[in-house]
Amino acid sequence: MPELPDITVYLEALGQRVVGQVLNKVRVRSPFLLRTATPALEQTYGRTVVEMRRLGKRIALGLDEQFWLVFHLMIAGRLHWIESPSVTGQTRDVTRASPAAKTKSKALRMAEVQAEFEFDRGRLMLTEAGTKRRASLHVVQGEAALAALNPGGLEVLSASLDEFSRALRSENHTLKRALTDPRLFSGIGNAYSDEILHRAGLSPVMLSQKLAAGEVERLYQATQKTLTEWINRLRAETGAGFPEKVTAFRPEMAVHGKFGQPCPVCGTKVQRIRYAENETNYCPGCQTGGRLLADRSLSLLLKQDWPGTVSELEERKGRTAHR
Repeated sequence: MPELPDITVYLEALGQRVVGQVLNKVRVRSPFLLRTATPALEQTYGRTVVEMRRLGKRIALGLDEQFWLVFHLMIAGRLHWIESPSVTGQTRDVTRASPAAKTKSKALRMAEVQAEFEFDRGRLMLTEAGTKRRASLHVVQGEAALAALNPGGLEVLSASLDEFSRALRSENHTLKRALTDPRLFSGIGNAYSDEILHRAGLSPVMLSQKLAAGEVERLYQATQKTLTEWINRLRAETGAGFPEKVTAFRPEMAVHGKFGQPCPVCGTKVQRIRYAENETNYCPGCQTGGRLLADRSLSLLLKQDWPGTVSELEERKGRTAHR
């Protein structure tokens, strides 16, 4: 799922292309995408885009007279930009449609395109891979209606340590759950919470109200540094183009998606906890004092045979291999 760094770069790229542009038409291809009936989508046609905002993991495209198109991409939703062949140089990075652009457009038409947003300068395409239709589009008017779509989590990059501490301690959850709760913190999801906790050297299952003051400060600094570094990395990767490689699994990440691979800090193999459709990735050496966290399904199955440490796990693997 695109998180704060990905959404930030999406917003910047979109802002360069659509702010000041008139939305000519919207073609919704999936009956599951549009989640509102009033105002009608047609009421946004012919209106000029005046601003872009982020609401947690949502992208809000603001039109005149306070109309808003609000996207939530969920896990598999992505945005793509197709430059209009008629554009001749409105900005320095605008070029005529190349054969590559035409190929891209054709490929997107064959993909899971859920909606197209047509501007004079080009088309914004919303795709969603797979069969589950979770991405959403809301059409609202006015600040109050827009605010109703905001989960209200703390904006961590502009928050003070005291504000962060109050939000973290407001409920007694595991750190993983607290960081990914959109009512507590804005824009952080499964991937970047793994990276933040690894950087802070904290276990994902520690309880938020049990942290010492120094641990809270460490988590605060890790949150700000991790998100800022990834925003800068994604900006550099995108350049003047449009972000097309939005993914939760990146080779530069320390632990997320790195199960079984060595931690870049201590060399211990990265472990994971699976639950539902998500998993938490962590380094036992850096975060849990070498202790293996109980995977709900496997630990219930193995019970007393569940290994307590990485060394015990490796010993059991070795014995199994020699049978």
